[in-house]
Amino acid sequence: MGNMQMVPVDDTALAMTDSGGSGQAIVYLNGAYADQRPWRPVIEALGNEYRHIAYDERARGKSKQSADYSFEGTLRDLDAILEATGVEKPILVGWSYGATIAAHWAARHPDRVLGVVMVDGAMPYGLTGEEGQERIRKLFHKMRFILPLARPFGMAARMSAAMHAEVNIEINEIVDSVDVELDQVTCPVRYVLATGSNLGGGEEEMEAARASLDPVLERNPNIQVSAKVPSNHSKILKKDFKAVAQAVRETIAAARQDHKLHNN
Repeated sequence: MGNMQMVPVDDTALAMTDSGGSGQAIVYLNGAYADQRPWRPVIEALGNEYRHIAYDERARGKSKQSADYSFEGTLRDLDAILEATGVEKPILVGWSYGATIAAHWAARHPDRVLGVVMVDGAMPYGLTGEEGQERIRKLFHKMRFILPLARPFGMAARMSAAMHAEVNIEINEIVDSVDVELDQVTCPVRYVLATGSNLGGGEEEMEAARASLDPVLERNPNIQVSAKVPSNHSKILKKDFKAVAQAVRETIAAARQDHKLHNN
């Protein structure tokens, strides 16, 4: 997809691939413990008329480790990537955790983003409070021996099970109130939603999460659902990459339409 380079930020460095070219820049934001590899089918489906930029978060993929795995750190990572590439108005495409990064970044920088695609993430529903935290810690404690084995496949980070859990606890708190950011977003936003279950969350719970979007859709006309697909949360980029690519095209078309209306 392009050459990999290391982008320094804070106490670490991020592995980034950039296809280059003069097309509209699309920046891909990964799931919580994933690397950039799951985006390949989407990138191939969109083709070389766009500039594709993907990167691994701290301690994921080929990126270096850090003393800070906070959500605020991930927002600084996106700043560093945009600065390193010189991209001014990207389309942000986020899956799961990455969708919440996109929502927060777009709310904070309304003039610096062209549009956002949310892939089964950034829904205002989280496991919060002591009970939720306990459940998350137990789940990752159970998975502690599996995580190192999942790492080469881009499904776990180079951090302990306890650190994985803390990242998850923080994102659940943040996503629980992401409707605040979604209400502020002024660019076109398109969602691609799965219909199946998720690791640690049954089908019923995931449906409740997706239903939490309904009031947001009613309040903010910039936000629409592009597609609901039959995949589950973890397989959506692999199985329904065409729907994600289509949502990207729709978002770009909507942003251009907005631009035309404002300039007339």
